[in-house]
Amino acid sequence: MNTRELMQLAMDMVGQTEIPPDSAIYVEGEGIRRILAGVDIGVPELMLARQMGYDCVLAHHPQTACLSFPRILDLHVDLMMKHGVPEDEARRAVANLKEANALSRQAGNYDHTVSVARLLKMPFLNVHNPLDELGRRRMQEAVDRHLAPGSTLQDVVDALLTIPELKAAPTRPVIAVGRPESPAGKVVVAHGAGTNGGYEVASAYFRHGVNTVIYIHCDFGAVQRLRAEGKGNLIVSGHIASDLVGIMPYIEELRRRGLEVTGISGIY
Repeated sequence: MNTRELMQLAMDMVGQTEIPPDSAIYVEGEGIRRILAGVDIGVPELMLARQMGYDCVLAHHPQTACLSFPRILDLHVDLMMKHGVPEDEARRAVANLKEANALSRQAGNYDHTVSVARLLKMPFLNVHNPLDELGRRRMQEAVDRHLAPGSTLQDVVDALLTIPELKAAPTRPVIAVGRPESPAGKVVVAHGAGTNGGYEVASAYFRHGVNTVIYIHCDFGAVQRLRAEGKGNLIVSGHIASDLVGIMPYIEELRRRGLEVTGISGIY
């Protein structure tokens, strides 16, 4: 395979036709048979791949070189609108998140890790949103399949733990806002849009009929604000474990196609 085919396979798994703005091929390559794959990849992992004779390095999380990343946050708008949030309100909820992320890109060294990959002539790419979207679908399907009228937040946690990657992880889903016995109501997995939506996105969901939001991670400041308001529930499913819900089906497909994939940095 080549790097473009690796990217296309992930996109095909969720029906995407264009490389999303949080994913990129940094160094192209052909004739790929052995891949070193990790959730996070830096210079040490690139050096390790070269020393151990790998043909390609595959990351999940984007590099600072992925300057288009803030655009992926608009997918929160699409997901909120799907669940009843008006478009103008959804865009306001995401605006600060996009600006903060864009400003952080100004501070990063966009050429650091990628320049090493070029110097090593090591094919290098990251596949983020296609796999996050695959994970989001699997998580939402698990919740929808196992919940019924009257289900509680504990039932939501139990539903998430039917997913093998979450069940096998050392972390466990956490009820960050609410109690195990609290009614779950309408549950939305707010994932697959670059990063979590923080206070603003969760609050918008709560104002428009969503009772429980699932993020894969969330900072404590946002959790405290949501607790203080008490308008909805928040479950945090765990960052790396939840990423694997989308990553592992892709890795398994690569292996089925005859590629040797060695997992590090969270991938197995």
